[in-house]
Amino acid sequence: MPRLRILPGNIANMIAAGEVVQRPASVVKELLENAVDAGAGSITVVLSDAGRTLVQVIDNGCGMSPEDALVCFERHATSKIATEEDLANIMTYGFRGEALSSISSVAEVTLKTRRQGDELATQVQLTDFKHAVTSRCSAPVGSSFAVRNLFFNVPARRKFLKSDNIELKHCIEEFSRVALTRPDIGFTLTHNGKNIYVLKPAKSLKFRVQDIMGPSLAGEMVDISTETSVVKISGFVGRPDTARKTLGNQFLFVNGRFFRSPYLHKAVMKAYEEFIPEGVTPSYFIYLETDPSVIDVNIHPTKTEIKFEDDSVIFQILYASVKESLGRNSFGASIDFEGAGAVDVPVIGKNFDRYREMTVPSAAVDPDYNPFDDGPTDFESPSGKGGAFPAGGIFRGEGHPQGYGRLFEEKQTAGQCITVNGKYVVTRVKDGLMVVNVRRARERILYEQFLAALDKGENVTQISLFPVQVRVGAANRLVFEDNAAALAEVGFDIASFGNDAVVVNGLPSGFNNDSADMETLVSDLLLILSEQKGSLREMLNSAKAARLALLGASGQKPLSSPFEAQRLLDALFNCSNTELTPGGKRIAVIIDVADIDRKFEQIQ
Repeated sequence: MPRLRILPGNIANMIAAGEVVQRPASVVKELLENAVDAGAGSITVVLSDAGRTLVQVIDNGCGMSPEDALVCFERHATSKIATEEDLANIMTYGFRGEALSSISSVAEVTLKTRRQGDELATQVQLTDFKHAVTSRCSAPVGSSFAVRNLFFNVPARRKFLKSDNIELKHCIEEFSRVALTRPDIGFTLTHNGKNIYVLKPAKSLKFRVQDIMGPSLAGEMVDISTETSVVKISGFVGRPDTARKTLGNQFLFVNGRFFRSPYLHKAVMKAYEEFIPEGVTPSYFIYLETDPSVIDVNIHPTKTEIKFEDDSVIFQILYASVKESLGRNSFGASIDFEGAGAVDVPVIGKNFDRYREMTVPSAAVDPDYNPFDDGPTDFESPSGKGGAFPAGGIFRGEGHPQGYGRLFEEKQTAGQCITVNGKYVVTRVKDGLMVVNVRRARERILYEQFLAALDKGENVTQISLFPVQVRVGAANRLVFEDNAAALAEVGFDIASFGNDAVVVNGLPSGFNNDSADMETLVSDLLLILSEQKGSLREMLNSAKAARLALLGASGQKPLSSPFEAQRLLDALFNCSNTELTPGGKRIAVIIDVADIDRKFEQIQ
């Protein structure tokens, strides 16, 4: 066994960097948090090539002395804790002193910093943490950290970075999490010379949420506010009717620090149990304030996990707070007695006795009538008796040309099937009736349409007469931009529109292009794209193609006529598999005559 040895400082820092610096977004997070801790009132983040080439954070905070400017890159150099007791009262973002040493071990770093009252600024340049060059220069009060060529000395790590759009998406997410905690600070984010966010100091948290997430999302939120001896809860939760399948607008903060907690997320979801269907998630921005001594923020290298002294109490208080807010805003189920379709209750007055006598209408019944029998096509019913509606759907009566019905003879096949509530199609088969599930049939049709589009390069796009703009946020816009070409292969025409929106110009044939449902469709599509592990082509050629087919089928409206039903059956019977959906569910059932006979025998 080799002898034990102490690792050199540069190797130890590179190991630490593997935990702290995972991608450019990690650098953005650490430098932003340091800028906030420095008391900055204005912070600018500059990115080039999604942070691969440059991540620069400029602030107007307190700045550092020449001595501190050099020491700050040493491992565990911090001004925020000095004693063991300080660890129990952490209110700052940073405290371990690992960020700058880890970053400088895997990148080229230049720091310019000046304190108020100093004539000149201090400049420190580091390459691979080995060579630190200091000099004096001119610079405004505050600090500027420029991190260039991230992972230049760790090519394996650099190779595993994703595309620029994906890495930029992560940078935007980290930027947003910090900006959402400090509405009093102005934040700017630029990428390759283009402004993504220019956030002025906001009057309140709600204005900051609106600046980042858009006015439409802010308008869908209601306030929550609870104060107890254990925790103070404030923030905003989404209206139940705006819950989406897409995750991404769920934020938890404690003492101004973003954190993840599946356990507390369940508390929020439990409060929504009676208000939203399964499979959707509401947006929320929840801020907790508690005694720092009852939480531990040092259980994860990236400080995104928090341990509470008694998390079950926090769970119950959070659940009650969200539940109370939803109840206070009247989001419970109610009966609309004034809406359309309400029962019209008559007013009974003193003259009611005058109208007490009523006549019961009589109905003529033809016991020999068979709706599936091609009977006479004249004005008489199949039994030879006069009737208001002819069999076979062709009207020939006195005063009408004998050839009138020929106009519809080509469409008479549509009369062979009927729709039930727009959800099922019933048609005759040799031994009885076949009942087709409309949504499942559409799912099978769309699934095979997608496969054909990929295998043969054939896709049919329904171009919208009026393109629909959907605001998705700056980070999510990049997801669509990154997959635009692959989406086009299967018939989606979705393009970026500004910094935080997309415009839907067309959808695959068979999709519902109703503009009122477009936001939901885009949200569901975003969820599919965000879940993919390989390329979109691989995704669509595998089981994920079924996800898109299910998405298209679920968004369709019920059938409204026998002719639509017939077209659906024609498309289904042209599929390679007419029996099962991509997920293995049966599309149709056969009810034979014997089953019908048994039913009637049971009710004699």
